[in-house]
Amino acid sequence: MPTTTLPLTAMSSAACCVGEACGPITREPISAVGAADLAGVLKALADPVRLRLVSMIAAHEGGEACVCDLTEPLGLTQPTVSHHLKVLMEAGFLTRSKRGTWAYYALVPGALDAIARTLATV
Repeated sequence: MPTTTLPLTAMSSAACCVGEACGPITREPISAVGAADLAGVLKALADPVRLRLVSMIAAHEGGEACVCDLTEPLGLTQPTVSHHLKVLMEAGFLTRSKRGTWAYYALVPGALDAIARTLATV
């Protein structure tokens, strides 16, 4: 069962060092590049459907969910759900593994913690 993880360019910047500043953005002013990187990552979460998807996947049994498990609770079509999942994957929040014709998604360990640390006030 192969797992696909896209390059975490935006997420890596947010998780480790935002632009030239490491750690919380409140420690020192964020650079223009760092702000653009972080904004791109936050934009992926700044959608009610995507927030619900992250929550649903994280809370799902085993910490992963098939697209087929997500469409009905959201009341959306499979292509729409897949689009939102792709955005979350590209931002570095999810991984994908293919099993037969179905794709299963799981939260990247520490991805949300990295965002929380970046936005922390301490």
